[in-house]
Amino acid sequence: MILSKQHADFRAELRKFSREVVRCGARVCDEQGEFVDGNVKAMAERGYLGIPWPKELGGMGRDYLSYAIAVEEISRVCASTGITIAAHTSLGTYPIYKFGTPAQKEKYIPRLARGEYLGSFGLTEPNAGSDAASVETTAKKTEDGYLINGSKRFITSASYAGTVIVAASLDRSLGRKGVTCFIVETGTPGFSVASEENKLGLRGSNTVELAFEDMLVPADSVLGKEYEGYRIFMETLDGGRISIGAFCLGMAQGALDALARWAAGCGRLSQMASARLSDVATEVEAARLLVYNAAQYKDADVRADKECAFAKLYASEVAVRAAGTAMDVIGRPALTPEFDVARIYRDAKLGEIGEGTSEVMRMIIAKEVLSDIAAEQQEER
Repeated sequence: MILSKQHADFRAELRKFSREVVRCGARVCDEQGEFVDGNVKAMAERGYLGIPWPKELGGMGRDYLSYAIAVEEISRVCASTGITIAAHTSLGTYPIYKFGTPAQKEKYIPRLARGEYLGSFGLTEPNAGSDAASVETTAKKTEDGYLINGSKRFITSASYAGTVIVAASLDRSLGRKGVTCFIVETGTPGFSVASEENKLGLRGSNTVELAFEDMLVPADSVLGKEYEGYRIFMETLDGGRISIGAFCLGMAQGALDALARWAAGCGRLSQMASARLSDVATEVEAARLLVYNAAQYKDADVRADKECAFAKLYASEVAVRAAGTAMDVIGRPALTPEFDVARIYRDAKLGEIGEGTSEVMRMIIAKEVLSDIAAEQQEER
């Protein structure tokens, strides 16, 4: 894909920033399990936490393709930083930008875009993933607002967030139709971080369990309208799959970089090594086309469930394959910090699980393909 000069220049800017700034602390944060706080501050200083939001709301005023490129380049050298900017932008800020009232946008988006604090998204629960009908967190309407009780698990960056979008049910008997989304400020009484996850990969990112105990939020904290929570978080997850695709693409490219660097130092490559290097390079480029295509659908404001699922499914599986191939071909040196391949290998698995597993992506794609065929058959009649 040939990028415009604007996009190519932005990619060059992000690549330079990633190599000179982001990469420096990536290894230490992973080894010690420390949050990539320095990288977050550096991104905030440069405006990268508000790439797709309008300038009048404190953002950079760039498009979604620019944002995808940024996530890719950052994840190429540090996946923990990549997932942090992706979750903050696509999950923590986008719902407010898309569904918030003018007052909510003016109150929160400039602060999120400037990086005064991070934004998080609270959907997953100990007993429920993305299944809206299984949301156990409840919200009870009162004279003073809404009383929320429950918990959320595997929430990215919530320890460093100022706001969390919380999905809660006003009426569990209604299943997914009973869900409402709320903008919850993390300083609200009754809000607490219950525990932090000790993860296989992405050890420089913050992933926690949240607890809500008689947490009273004001009436104007409702995002969108009551009972619209399912629609809100489904659209949010749809767009989030573009950023997860870009995140996985970056890791895949990082694995390819390591493999190519090793190959360049070997002199003459075996036929097997050459073939596997070529396969990885081809798959990475194919993943890039799918991710960029989905981002362009987003920029055109065209519904793209299938295209987003294509990007997320393929890029996530390519990242795992690329890291595995690099480990196999490089051999024992890949286990050392010299190549960063072992870190990418651990980090990449999240891509096949988060924001919809590969199995869920295949279900979405199959549904959309069959829907397209049915529509074509209807037109032929």
